[in-house]
Order: sequence, then C-alpha cells, then structure tokens
Amino acid sequence: MAVTDEAIEKIKEMIVSGALRPGDRLPRESELAAELGLSRNSLREAVRALSLIRVLDVRQGDGTYVTSLDPRLLLEALSFVVDFHRDDTVLEFLAVRRILEPAATAMAAHRIGAADLDVLEAALDALGAEPSVDDLVAADLDFHRRIVGASGNTVLCSLLDGLSGPTTRARVWRGLTQEDVVGRTLYEHRAILTALRDRDAEAARSWATVHIASVEQWLRAVL
Repeated sequence: MAVTDEAIEKIKEMIVSGALRPGDRLPRESELAAELGLSRNSLREAVRALSLIRVLDVRQGDGTYVTSLDPRLLLEALSFVVDFHRDDTVLEFLAVRRILEPAATAMAAHRIGAADLDVLEAALDALGAEPSVDDLVAADLDFHRRIVGASGNTVLCSLLDGLSGPTTRARVWRGLTQEDVVGRTLYEHRAILTALRDRDAEAARSWATVHIASVEQWLRAVL
C-alpha cells in the first residue's frame, strides 16, 4: 500500500471508529503524524485527498475539521466523476436511473404534501403546451428533483441528482429529434402527478418507469 493510501486509511479508521466525529478538529499535523506513525508529507497528501471528497474541511489559519459527513455533501464527488462519462455509457446511467427513480417516486406518494403537489401542478401549467426543448428539459429536471426530494431519503436524492448530467444530455438529444416528445413528456408528467395526488404509490412507480424507459428505448434505437 502506498504511504498516502495508508494515511488515508488511518484517518478513515479514526472517523469510522468514532475517534473523530463530524465537526471535530484534527490534532495538529505534527501530533497526528506521530500518533499514526506517518510522515508529515504523506499525512498532508491524505488530508488533501480527503478534502477533495468532502470528508475533511481545511480552513486556512484555523485547522482541519471533519465535515458533517452528510450524504449530500459526500456524494458531490459522484457528480464530478459522472461528468467524465463517455457517450456510449449514457444507457448505463439511464438504466440505473430507471431502477432508482421509480422507487423514489413511489416513496414520495406517501410523503409529498399538498402544497408541494400544487407547486408541481403550477409549474406544469406555466410551462404550457408547446415549451422549447431547453425549457422542457429544465422543467423535467426540476419536476423529478422535487418529487425525489419528497421521498425523504437524502442518499437516494443525492444519487439521482449526481446521475442527472448524462441523462439530461440524452433528454436534450431526444427533444431535438423525436416527434411529439414534448406532448408525451407533459402527458407522463401529468400522469405521475395524478398518481401522487391519489397517493397511489404503484401507479406513481409505473408512470415513472414508463417515463424513463421511453428515453432509454429511444436512445437504444439511435445509438
């Protein structure tokens, strides 16, 4: 194991074991290096790596702290990595979304409030019957983000948010090339909204699956 990897593992163990908790300040560099049996250079590299993935927060002039370790914060790194996807892997991202998002939509059916449903309906009304592709894709992102947020599961919400980049590009391509994509998308959104209002989790799950699968099926046909 490389010395930097060893340093990362030792800091990770301190956090996992509870020796360092969210919000705790790390000991001074010289003290921590001695305690862990590491060189100061390898410790410094480990801290830099862990700060990049939001495990540690380096505050200039104040020290290094363990972050909140909130899933939304830690999963920010996923969005960064996903941005490097190749176009031929978009189908794989869509397949993952097809597994996760219907489940989140079904969960939201039991939890989403009437006020949130009204916001979703108002947004659909404001979009109109013939929005531009850019407006439709932006509205689609917001529609699903709000519903997934209502699931109450921050990990699921963060995972799906991280997957939105490549699947958004697929939706733009589809909107530019497939006939009646606007009408179909709006119809499916209305169907999902109706299922949520009815508190029908299985109908919400089914319509969310149809909605995502239609993008996936189109992309399989054109690639």
